[in-house]
Amino acid sequence: MSSQLLENQQLALRSLPALSALLEMPEIQPLIQRYSEESVKFFARSFLDETRAEILKNKNAQLIDVKGLLKKLETALMRHLTPEGRRAINATGILLHTGLGRAPFADDVEAQLRLFQNYTILQTDVVTGERSERETEIEKLLIELTGCEAATVVNNNAAATMLILHTLAFQKEAIISRGQLVEIGGAFRIPDVMTQSQAILKEVGTTNRTHLKDYQNAIGENTGAILHVHTSNYRIRGFSSMPNIKELCELRDKIAPELPVVDDLGSGSLIPLSEFGITDEPLIKNSILAGADLCSFSGDKLICGPQAGIICGKKKWVDKIKKSPYMRMFRVCKMTLAVLETTLHHFVRKSWMTQLPLYQMLTFQNDVLKSRADTLQSSVQATLEKYGYFCKITDSISYIGSGSIPDEGIPSIVLEVHPGVNARWAVQCLAGKLRAACPSVFARIADNTLVFDMRTLLHDDPVQLAHVINQQLEL
Repeated sequence: MSSQLLENQQLALRSLPALSALLEMPEIQPLIQRYSEESVKFFARSFLDETRAEILKNKNAQLIDVKGLLKKLETALMRHLTPEGRRAINATGILLHTGLGRAPFADDVEAQLRLFQNYTILQTDVVTGERSERETEIEKLLIELTGCEAATVVNNNAAATMLILHTLAFQKEAIISRGQLVEIGGAFRIPDVMTQSQAILKEVGTTNRTHLKDYQNAIGENTGAILHVHTSNYRIRGFSSMPNIKELCELRDKIAPELPVVDDLGSGSLIPLSEFGITDEPLIKNSILAGADLCSFSGDKLICGPQAGIICGKKKWVDKIKKSPYMRMFRVCKMTLAVLETTLHHFVRKSWMTQLPLYQMLTFQNDVLKSRADTLQSSVQATLEKYGYFCKITDSISYIGSGSIPDEGIPSIVLEVHPGVNARWAVQCLAGKLRAACPSVFARIADNTLVFDMRTLLHDDPVQLAHVINQQLEL
């Protein structure tokens, strides 16, 4: 052992059990029986290596708590090898939380996914037995829901945008307003996507104001497309304006009828959100009705399906996209198609209000939220007070999230947990303990307060949330 290590580091390393010794401990035998010796060995080796590295870096290293190490190992096995381990309770108040999987699926999706324990009709015509297109049924649903002539699906909306521009404006100019050159999460930037598509960026107007004449003056012999991008993740207020999709299509019809107009709708919406008292996101069918040649939007936001990029519009352009060599690279798997098809059927049947969790959450009334908060408070108050916290119920605001309607909130009810002068843990540490649980609990921190929003709780989440809070504080 290196003489450069401090004595406490040397003692900490000696207290760290060898892998063989750890596997022989009586406490670990139930884990071996449940998860297999190979899986326990895999995770135990990783934990021992990480702990050893932490000791070597930490001059204040302490003796290893083997019981605590075994508990972390058990949690890791549950986290990675059981469905329950990956479940999260979303108490953040962000309905479409990107880090938590965005829109939860409808209940009947589970039955569709179980089909893949068997062979399925993925892209085979049952009449002829010949190979067919895998998204045929989804295309029919999208035609019904949006009024488009044709549609296809790729793996996300960034891929959809890139594929559209490469197909329509390869080495040609794509005209776009400067105010629509957006960046969204994950450093996805419209200018970068245009570069990769090999379309030539043609900016018009200014950040806050773009006029129809700016587009008209920019159209020339090398123009491949007009691109309209919905700025779903930010708003420009005050002295600002830019043409809408209908005005762009009318301009196209007047001066260049063959020039395609593309509408990147971002989240995309099949139903008016005004039913929930929220400013509407652009409806896909309105864009098609306005004359857009192609629209693209995400499948996992307001559509409430899996991650996907949906392209719909005029058949001649969709057919051209389907023949692109990039299409095979960007195509989606059988599970994505099954989930998306099941989800779209709820919009066709008009059962989206009762069957899609996002819209269920939007319909929760204050009395329901208040009842949840009361139940949660009565279930956890004694434990919280035991460790130096007090809680209270108050009004708050929830948000759609994932770049949809960024500055418009939805009234909600929250349970606030405040640390007293003798609180056992700082609020950040308390939040960390809850995230480490199975299921993981995610709340938000504001003004040294841990906030649990009632609107984003689903199914039996309120009961589970109370259990996790009580359990984790007692550890």
